[in-house]
Amino acid sequence: MAAVGAGGSTAAAGAGAVSAGALEPGTASAAHRRLKYISLAVLVVQNASLILSIRYARTLPGDRFFATTAVVMAEVLKGLTCLLLLFAQKRGNVKHLILFLHEAVLVQYVDTLKLAVPSLIYTLQNNLQYVAISNLPAATFQVTYQLKILTTALFSVLMLNRSLSRLQWASLLLLFTGVAIVQAQQAGGGGPRPLDQNPGAGLVAVVASCLSSGFAGVYFEKILKGSSGSVWLRNLQLGLFGTALGLVGLWWAEGTAVASRGFFFGYTPAVWGVVLNQAFGGLLVAVVVKYADNILKGFATSLSIVLSTVASIRLFGFHVDPLFALGAGLVIGAVYLYSLPRGAAKAIASASASASGPCIHQQPPGQPPPPQLSSHRGDLITEPFLPKLLTKVKGS
Repeated sequence: MAAVGAGGSTAAAGAGAVSAGALEPGTASAAHRRLKYISLAVLVVQNASLILSIRYARTLPGDRFFATTAVVMAEVLKGLTCLLLLFAQKRGNVKHLILFLHEAVLVQYVDTLKLAVPSLIYTLQNNLQYVAISNLPAATFQVTYQLKILTTALFSVLMLNRSLSRLQWASLLLLFTGVAIVQAQQAGGGGPRPLDQNPGAGLVAVVASCLSSGFAGVYFEKILKGSSGSVWLRNLQLGLFGTALGLVGLWWAEGTAVASRGFFFGYTPAVWGVVLNQAFGGLLVAVVVKYADNILKGFATSLSIVLSTVASIRLFGFHVDPLFALGAGLVIGAVYLYSLPRGAAKAIASASASASGPCIHQQPPGQPPPPQLSSHRGDLITEPFLPKLLTKVKGS
């Protein structure tokens, strides 16, 4: 009955919004446009700033912080943020929150345990990112990391029986070619590099990170198909597992050093900036991405590559040669082509075949394009479920 009441309230609010939109269509469309471009700006800044900030923090002179502690801190802050949001949804009622968490986390423990797998993979992925960015230039990492689009697409075909259009398959081939060219440029020299960098280790780490990102994203989507939990509940559960698994990884990899030097050894404002970016950036993207269509998301990725490259030139003395520019250009083009909705791709093909007459493949008005799987963790809420899950949050 509560769900029905919530649904009725949502429907009433939606009807009110439609009426308001009918009265002032210009205002509604202008507001929607603003939200889209704000989303674009947030996506660009978050995509580029995380890589650049990690690279900056890892190359600063002086004591180097332990990457495993930064991963744990990001998970703790993310979990606490989701807990506060759930507390706000329960209108500050501690008893209702405790009963809700007991039911969702402990009583339905099977659903909770299912999230242990993606949480383990995400914890591994976050640690691999530090290894990769410590051994590769930020721009090279940003370009190579777009292989996550390829791995996510392949896992979605294998695990979800999803089909890809010819244009998407072609864009994936273009993406792989562009990344291969950039890595060939890196292996061939690519300008001076610090002595403590190992490009081979960086490449292995970024490829492993892309594989884990693709598998975890698709696995998480498969779990969410039969799930009724909200965005913040699922992120809280991921945060609980992520913190526990991160502590295990910390103990195994750097336990002795952390015990002797302290958990926050080497932490500076720049390091805290990285931790906060990792903790809140993904959650922010999970919210704003509902306002950005696939083309804007592809455009944001392309802009973030350009921004990372320009910033790397200024901050780290990165050298852009023709080979890198060619590879990065192919990757940017591939990301844009892959993000095109199928309706647009068919319209382009139809327009090429006939310059006159109506497009027989045109998408029906008001029907959304088929969902595309995102591999961006937020803490990775896959985009096909964002609108549904966010609606459930309002009604919970």
